[in-house]
Amino acid sequence: MKNTLIAFVALLLFHGSYGQQTTAQQLQETAMSMMRQGDFTNAVTVLEKAVAKDPQNLELLKNLSFANYLKRDFAKAIEVAKPLVQRPDADEQTFQILGMSYKSIAAYKDCGKLYKEAIKKFPNSGVIYNEYGELLEMDNSLGDAIVKWEKGIMSDPNYSSNYYNAARYYAKKAEWIRVILYGEIFLNLESFTPRTEDVKKGLLFAYANLFKGNTLQDAVAAKGTSNFEKEVLNTYAKTMALAKDGVNIDNLVTIRTRFILEWFQGNNKQQYPFRLFEQEQYLLREGIFEAYNQWLFGGVINADAYQIWQNNHPKEYNDFKSFQQGRVFKLVAGQYYMNR
Repeated sequence: MKNTLIAFVALLLFHGSYGQQTTAQQLQETAMSMMRQGDFTNAVTVLEKAVAKDPQNLELLKNLSFANYLKRDFAKAIEVAKPLVQRPDADEQTFQILGMSYKSIAAYKDCGKLYKEAIKKFPNSGVIYNEYGELLEMDNSLGDAIVKWEKGIMSDPNYSSNYYNAARYYAKKAEWIRVILYGEIFLNLESFTPRTEDVKKGLLFAYANLFKGNTLQDAVAAKGTSNFEKEVLNTYAKTMALAKDGVNIDNLVTIRTRFILEWFQGNNKQQYPFRLFEQEQYLLREGIFEAYNQWLFGGVINADAYQIWQNNHPKEYNDFKSFQQGRVFKLVAGQYYMNR
């Protein structure tokens, strides 16, 4: 009995010592696991203990604010994050977390002021421009929102959300060429998320409308069409006859193949180098352009037919999947031609 009691006391001492030695980093990892499981209440409790151990740690404080945001305790999230944006080491994410909390309580004025400060500190931040645009959209100022999303695309071309929101905006305005360009860029930057399928549907809808009636010709003549867009539209105009009965997966592959061939035959390659078109040319040379187009449109048009195509073209399908999984699509700075 005595030996058992000694062993029990020793076990308690061991656990007490271990608990004292638990680091802020270990607590943060525990809290992150809880957040991934949706246990935000306990994540907040654990992060508060971590902050008590390391009260100036920016990452811990950001995580604590974000956990409170996810818990929907927006007042606490703001209380934690508000002092952080004044710190010299505050990053874009710090402003983003506070901004999301402001938007959740419709504190649009405070949020707008915050984003203006953030842009001064991070003038090329795609994250901040996107968040600012979403704020303006919530505040019923879509005309100003698209200016921010376009600025985000120009300043930080590899941040996907600005393309997503811009494509949504231009779909509402029936500016189909921008939906086509921004939608396809988005799908290459963000190929496997819940937003992907919606953008594929929007891309198909944009092609169907662009090749309907005089829409394409009207877009070329429209006052706000940039010179780059005019060149793209005029190149697509050479394929109009292929879509006289509407668009489908077969004629879309043909239309887009001919577009790339025409685009690189003229001076456009030198005048408007464009990463998206260069990738399409590469896929065409590698014999996997059809598989790429099937991935873009096949499942949206007819999921069963797309599965049959995969079964009948295993090499092309697997070669494209290997390409897609083995590369990171990156846009090049300075290839923004949408100025109006």
